[in-house]
Amino acid sequence: MNTKKTLFTTLALGAVYLMKNKDTRDKIMSGIQSVSSQVKAKNSQGNV
Repeated sequence: MNTKKTLFTTLALGAVYLMKNKDTRDKIMSGIQSVSSQVKAKNSQGNV
């Protein structure tokens, strides 16, 4: 139970930080989009 509480607290603090810091949000979103496009490209090569 204590581990779950610590995990949720950490996630909540991370979310608050991201809501306040636009530069960090932009960096994370660009990284996610980059990984997503790489995965899509890899999947489309496998389907050929």
